[in-house]
Amino acid sequence: MSPKPSPVRVGSICVGGGGWVLIAGPCMLEEPERVLRIGRGIAAVCDELQLPWIFKASFDKANRTSGHSPRGPGLRDGLALLAEVKSTLGVPVTTDVHLPSQADAIAEVADLLQIPAFLCRQTDLLLAAGGTGRPVNIKKGPFADPRTMGHAVDKVRQAGEGGVLLTERGTSFGHGDLVVDFRGLLWMRQLGVPVVYDATHSVQRPSALGDRSGGDAQLAPALARGAVAIGVDALFAEVHDDPSQALSDSATQLPLAQLPSMLRGCLAASAHP
Repeated sequence: MSPKPSPVRVGSICVGGGGWVLIAGPCMLEEPERVLRIGRGIAAVCDELQLPWIFKASFDKANRTSGHSPRGPGLRDGLALLAEVKSTLGVPVTTDVHLPSQADAIAEVADLLQIPAFLCRQTDLLLAAGGTGRPVNIKKGPFADPRTMGHAVDKVRQAGEGGVLLTERGTSFGHGDLVVDFRGLLWMRQLGVPVVYDATHSVQRPSALGDRSGGDAQLAPALARGAVAIGVDALFAEVHDDPSQALSDSATQLPLAQLPSMLRGCLAASAHP
């Protein structure tokens, strides 16, 4: 893939400087004991494989299908738990920012601010996130042409110099399904930014279960191998120790026990080991 992206520093980790990093964690922050257990499990795998990683979890799932679905612990308690994960595991952390007013508080804890896919064109949100000085990961909306994502990148860059990542997570196809067009990885890389592939949201079927999203987590490892074979700068995966009990995205979170085999397969397929 070319041109080579401008590297982005996320805490102690360089994204886009060669090889790829993992961004992983549960979809939503749940009870602290479970969150830390999942984090330690991911850390053990990444230490064994010598793979740098960033912990991800959301303090608020503000775009749940149903208004009755759990949303998470909220800003204050969520940031406190993310700070504990960061201190305990010694890894950078990332989480979603939904409102411009949240950006500064989140930037005090998170090393990387994540823009949810459905908010990828929200100018005030992008400016607020960029203005914190932290790097920003923009998840491409399932409605967006990857070739036009340079406009979102420019909005962040005009507000700050923390750096920008772009994440591919599938494109809406018909009703209640997503498809992955790997051309998008190439097109977004041509914008000169590191590109992330979201392996678990890409196998989601939005709102397919009526009051929540469905999907097929079993497809994620194969698509992840395809993405790293093409060449990406980071691989994103939501991981849970018991997806059947997860409070969000239970159909698409990767079981923690399957993470080692997926990562080994991706390392073997990698375009730049």
